[in-house]
Amino acid sequence: MLKKHKIIALLTTVFVASTIFIGCKKEAEPVTLNFFNWAENIPQSVIDDFTKETGIKVTQSTYADMGEMYTKLTSNSVNYDLVVPSDYMVDRLIKEDRLQKLDFNNIPNFNKIDDSFKKTSVDPKNEYSVPYMSGTIGILYNKNLVKGKIDSWNDLWDPKYKGEVFMLDDKRDALGATLKSLGYSLNTTNKKELDEASKKLKELKTSGNLLAYGSDDLLDKMVAKEASLCVLWSGEGLNLSDEYDYLDFVVPKEGADFWVDSLVIPKNAPHKKEAEMFINYLCKKDPALKIANEIGYTTPQKEAKEEQKDSIKNNPNAYMPKEILEKCETYKFLGDKEKFYEEAYMNAKDN
Repeated sequence: MLKKHKIIALLTTVFVASTIFIGCKKEAEPVTLNFFNWAENIPQSVIDDFTKETGIKVTQSTYADMGEMYTKLTSNSVNYDLVVPSDYMVDRLIKEDRLQKLDFNNIPNFNKIDDSFKKTSVDPKNEYSVPYMSGTIGILYNKNLVKGKIDSWNDLWDPKYKGEVFMLDDKRDALGATLKSLGYSLNTTNKKELDEASKKLKELKTSGNLLAYGSDDLLDKMVAKEASLCVLWSGEGLNLSDEYDYLDFVVPKEGADFWVDSLVIPKNAPHKKEAEMFINYLCKKDPALKIANEIGYTTPQKEAKEEQKDSIKNNPNAYMPKEILEKCETYKFLGDKEKFYEEAYMNAKDN
C-alpha cells in the first residue's frame, strides 16, 4: 500500500510539473502583431529590426485603397492589431466607434512628432491616432514630352496633350483635382459644383486627352514613356523623378489633397500594448528616417526630417511652401453625402 501511495504521489508531482512546464512554454511564445498597411508602405528591414529589438513578430497584410481597407477591417474576419488609414478614414473610424484610445504612456516618442501634425481636425485631442507619413497628389510629367511649364491642374485639359494623360482611378483624387482646377473645395457637397466637376472630368475623356485611369500600374507606364502627364501620389512621383532624369513631379499651384497616414488600433485588437510598442518604435528617428528615405513620403518625425538630404527637405514639392500648403486641404469624411461623389464619378466615367 505504501508503494502504491508513493507511485500516486510521484505521478501527481510529474503531472503538476508537466502542467507548469506547458503553461510556461505557452506564455513564452512570442506575440505576433497583425499589421494592416498600404502596399509598399514600410521597408521590411524596419519590421525586422523591431522584431530583433523586442521579440515581437509582425505579420503584414496590405490593401490598395481605403475602400478595401474599410471593408476588410469592418468584416471582422481578421482581428488587426494596427492599421494605417488616411485622414478622412480616421475620422470615420472614430465616429463609428471602431478604434481604441491610445495609452501614450507606452508611446513616449510621440513627443518627437512635429506639433503641426498634432490636434488635427480628425483627432483634435490626440486620443486615437499617431501620424506616420504625409504627402499629397500632384502631376508627374515627362520633361521630354511636355511643351511648356506644368504647374496647374488645368494643364491636364490642354488640347496639346491629347492621348497623353493618366488619371488616378479614385473618386476623391480624380474629382478633387478637377474641383481644385475649378477653384472649388475638394470637400464640397454643393451639388452644382460637383456636377460641374463631373462634367469637366468627363471632358478629359471625351476630348481624347485621357489615355487611361489607373493606380500602381501608372508608375511603370510613366517610366515606359507611355504618356506625358500623370496624376500621382507625391511619394511615388518624387521617387520616380529622383530615379529617372526625364521625369519630374509638381504640386499644382491651385493646391491639392494634403493627407496624413496615421497609426491606429482597432477596437477588437488582441495585442494593444504590443501595438503601442510598435507605434513608439516607428516614432524613433532611425526607423522614421529609413521609412521616409525608402518610401518617399514626408515624415512628421522632427529629427528624421532634419537628417534627410537637402534635396529632399528643401524640395518644395515634398515639404511644400506656405503659399501652396495654404491652398491644400485634407479630405473629410462626408457621411451620407459621400454618395454625391460616387454619383459624380460614375457619371464622369460613364461612356
